[in-house]
Amino acid sequence: MRILVIGGGGREHAICWALKKSEKVKELYCAPGNAGIAQIAECVPLAVSQFDELTQFAKDASINLVFVGPDDPLADGIVDAFETAGIPAFGPNKAAAEIEGSKIFMKNLLKKYNIPTAKYETFTDYEAALAYLREQTMPIVIKADGLAAGKGVTVAATLEEAEKALREAMVDKVFGDAGNQIVIEEFLEGQEMSILAFVDGETVKPMVPAQDHKPIFDGDKGPNTGGMGTYTPLPHIEQSIIDEAIVNIINPTAKAMVSEGRPFRGVLFAGLMITKDGPKTIEFNARMGDPETQVVLPRLKTDLVDIVLAAMNGRLADLDIQWSDEAAVCVVAASEGYPASYPKGRVITGIAEAEAQGALVFHAGTAMKDGDLVTSGGRVLGIVGLGRDIADARARAYEAVSVIQFDGKQNRTDIAAKALV
Repeated sequence: MRILVIGGGGREHAICWALKKSEKVKELYCAPGNAGIAQIAECVPLAVSQFDELTQFAKDASINLVFVGPDDPLADGIVDAFETAGIPAFGPNKAAAEIEGSKIFMKNLLKKYNIPTAKYETFTDYEAALAYLREQTMPIVIKADGLAAGKGVTVAATLEEAEKALREAMVDKVFGDAGNQIVIEEFLEGQEMSILAFVDGETVKPMVPAQDHKPIFDGDKGPNTGGMGTYTPLPHIEQSIIDEAIVNIINPTAKAMVSEGRPFRGVLFAGLMITKDGPKTIEFNARMGDPETQVVLPRLKTDLVDIVLAAMNGRLADLDIQWSDEAAVCVVAASEGYPASYPKGRVITGIAEAEAQGALVFHAGTAMKDGDLVTSGGRVLGIVGLGRDIADARARAYEAVSVIQFDGKQNRTDIAAKALV
């Protein structure tokens, strides 16, 4: 097969890495890709927003299958564009991708079908939102309705923080049009958990669960990021809780989307909070998570191409997907200043040594410049250690992190620590 992956981050590097292992793949392309992806796939210099050019390239290159990585092109209808051009694309169409593209759509869907989530109200008027906010107890959560590169959510500990987040989203427009509508949501306390699932209509095949670390600093302090690290499995969370989340949240959501005339096909990502009242939904994403993908796919034993084809052809229910018992821990090495503004062009060293130690190094924001590998994004690398258990995988990940260097490198030192308590 000739496969085109859309995207250029750490998630897409992991997807390309997994696809490359399949004997069914003859040619692998990635648009736009990055310096790491270029080592295993042919990078195509097209942006994820260039639908016409991407579909034309797919026709010219006789692409058999497109795998869409990021959220923005899904929300904008890239799958519809490929299908109109007669090219099979794995991912939800525009109508189904709204489960991530609009938090208000998602919350209203969960409310309509009695799927557990936090209490909430939605607003388009700043003054009305502010008045409501001042009547609530803290902490509280402020969410921009639209896509905001993983940064449109603020967990405010004080009213002052909450008012600032509201003003930034609705008045200052720091997230652009994504903040035209906002959700004010009760704060849920507990452990977070991410469950990704391969979905085709009402058929749901959950992946192994993972736990992400969104805040920039150790101890979950500081502003939210796109994700600073993740790990799987979750030995401190009982299987019964994981099963409850699948039965009460993910399966009913897939069925609800079918009932709404928006059947979901692709990867559905449930961001969950395990509260004292059981698992509740924080968010749904319409694609694989980043950096969750970087730990989940290394544990996948079944050929990823077989899974995608089964989902595309309505045979997902017949597939028995196998996972390894290994643990995986991913630590993100980020640029100085991230998640605010950050420099680019810092030379990266030590990747070959880390890989020689057995680590997997997925490139997120890298480029080649004058023969050197350099930083070109906020999150630069996802460094993955594999081991017999979380402690082993974590030690291997941090050993690899220590040998990879670039000026201003920052990373959390407590990824997966919750699993060792």
